[in-house]
Amino acid sequence: MPQIGWFELLILIIISILVLGPKEFPVVLRKIGSWIASIKNYFSDIQKNVNEITNLEDKEKKEDKEND
Repeated sequence: MPQIGWFELLILIIISILVLGPKEFPVVLRKIGSWIASIKNYFSDIQKNVNEITNLEDKEKKEDKEND
C-alpha cells in the first residue's frame, strides 16, 4: 500500500486550495470530516452489535456446559 508523506500531503493541500478557493476549502474539509465521523459511527455500531451477539453466544455455551 502506498504511503503518503508530509511533502505529498502539502502538495495535495495546496492544489486543493487552488482548485476550490480559500473560501470553500474549510467548508469541504468540514463536510469530509462529518462524512468520516458518520462512517466511524456506523462501523462502531456494527462492531458493538457483533460483540453483543458473540457475548450472548458465549453465555449460552457456558450455561449449556454447566447444565450438562
